[in-house]
Amino acid sequence: MLIQLTLNGKRLAAEAAPDKPLLEFLREQGCYSVKRGCETSNCGLCTVWLDGTPVLSCTVLAVRANGHSITTLEGLQKEAAEFGGFMADQGADQCGFCNPGFVMNVLAMERELENPTEAEIREYLAGNLCRCTGYASQLRAVQQYLAWKRGRNHEQAE
Repeated sequence: MLIQLTLNGKRLAAEAAPDKPLLEFLREQGCYSVKRGCETSNCGLCTVWLDGTPVLSCTVLAVRANGHSITTLEGLQKEAAEFGGFMADQGADQCGFCNPGFVMNVLAMERELENPTEAEIREYLAGNLCRCTGYASQLRAVQQYLAWKRGRNHEQAE
């Protein structure tokens, strides 16, 4: 089936089998940040944005993306690099396998929640599994990144 969508800001028309998961379709398009982890919709590694909302691409059929906008980490390189610096500073990216899904969710949370509390951050990121860290370093990285963004936005407003 021919599907048409916007992938990372560019229009795309491509064939997709009716039963093909969006995850596999995106990897075929060169979006290798989208990873398969648990195969049970529990790890968050395959997180992408469908019309700006985080979804698990292993649970969405590619044909369901027809007519929609998909954003992967490849489409958010500048923002991802900014946040990645905070992850590195806190030692929160040990093996890095979970980072793409985690970064996608943090950037979505930043857009959705104006000034999230620690509890809101934990709740928003609950579906991201990491086998290397104890999440404390990731939480610190998120909090420092959000504080930095608020400070930067405040300076720009003045």
